[in-house]
Amino acid sequence: MEFGSGTFPLGAAQGQASMIPTLVTIVMMMAIFYFGIIRPNKKKEKEAAKMLENLAVGDKIQTYGGIVAKIVQIKEDVVLVESSGMKTRLELMKWSIKSVLKPAHKKSSEEETE
Repeated sequence: MEFGSGTFPLGAAQGQASMIPTLVTIVMMMAIFYFGIIRPNKKKEKEAAKMLENLAVGDKIQTYGGIVAKIVQIKEDVVLVESSGMKTRLELMKWSIKSVLKPAHKKSSEEETE
């Protein structure tokens, strides 16, 4: 029983062919990781940075801690806010602001109808 010339050309070809699906799988996993995780996170970070740059006095904000308040004063990295009710004032770091609920520069629907 003889299997070719003894150099096993079929075995070498099969070894190289098995490397291609492995590489394709690795590339596909990296692409899924990039487009599924890294890219959306970068987009959210850019939107959050833009939101923090565009803060204005009078904006109604919500913090990660659940505080809802109105901005009274803006410093470099600190925001002075006033909560509703007892008019309690707090100094918050800008990074703690989760979202702007009601921008001050936009007119509300009530002001537009009057």
